[in-house]
Amino acid sequence: MRVLERLDELYALGGGTGANRVGGTADEDHAHDLAAGWMRDAGLKVEVDPAGNLIGRTKQADVWTGSHLDSVPEGGKFDGALGVVAAIEAVERVGKGAVVVFRDEERGCVGSTAFVARGDLPQCFLEVHVEQGPVLERAGAPVGLTRGIVGIVRGERVFDGEPGHAGTVPMSGRKDALVDAADYILRVRDLASNVEGAVGTVGQVYVEPGAANVIPGRVRVSVDVRAPDRARLDSLVAALELQPDFRLEPVPMAERPLAALRDEIERRGLPVVELPSGAGHDAAILAAAGVPTAMLFVRSLNGGVSHSPDESSSGADVELAVDVLTAALRALT
Repeated sequence: MRVLERLDELYALGGGTGANRVGGTADEDHAHDLAAGWMRDAGLKVEVDPAGNLIGRTKQADVWTGSHLDSVPEGGKFDGALGVVAAIEAVERVGKGAVVVFRDEERGCVGSTAFVARGDLPQCFLEVHVEQGPVLERAGAPVGLTRGIVGIVRGERVFDGEPGHAGTVPMSGRKDALVDAADYILRVRDLASNVEGAVGTVGQVYVEPGAANVIPGRVRVSVDVRAPDRARLDSLVAALELQPDFRLEPVPMAERPLAALRDEIERRGLPVVELPSGAGHDAAILAAAGVPTAMLFVRSLNGGVSHSPDESSSGADVELAVDVLTAALRALT
């Protein structure tokens, strides 16, 4: 299948283990060049906007579809890239619509944010994406629908103690900043576990002065919390006394494009599984800007692992997703 061949071609860019098309690099540029060639082969009029986003249009381009081609270092084959190659294939089959490839999604949806800031928005947007989780695999469903995309808040907490000699300061008199940070890290886990649909992660810990024989005097920890709606997100942020330096509001998907996808899944006699997306996507940026948006998830294998060379989806599931996207585009145009 041509879609799978193109995914292999993109995956080979950058060299090394996994996908290595980090945003802003020559490898992301090369991926855009490949996609531009495929768009021209499909008969699309190709242009690049001021933010570097790649757009391929037919004459009737009310409904848009696409994703991104940048990756994390040593990322997976399907993340982002699947949504691009599926979009080109579907628009070519239908002969209507537009394909967009957004720049630098992994580092904060840079391209899609710039795109919506220009105000030249489509009437509807569809994004195909691997699930990046285990829900569809556990449900035995090849594809699924995204009800909405979670809100994300990131911030940092700082804990101050008193540095001292690891061998001469008695345990009873210590003010160890890392011990306080450890208590907080457990609090992140426990509070997020008690909010339905929420997750909380401490992914970075910086210890000062950072010597093996010195009691930590200052510790900084990163905090990433996510929840399906604003009420739950705000309650978690407040409970953790977190001062955000990044915030992305939760956004629902729109019923009309969701219905177009759902109708085709039902027509094929497949189970309709609806789930929230715990990851951020370009689709969230467009939805937040008022564009009627829907996402089609493709089953991730290997337990749903993503952002990893172990990321996997079957050829049959990918082919089905392209067929469902094609039918939805026909219905919406």
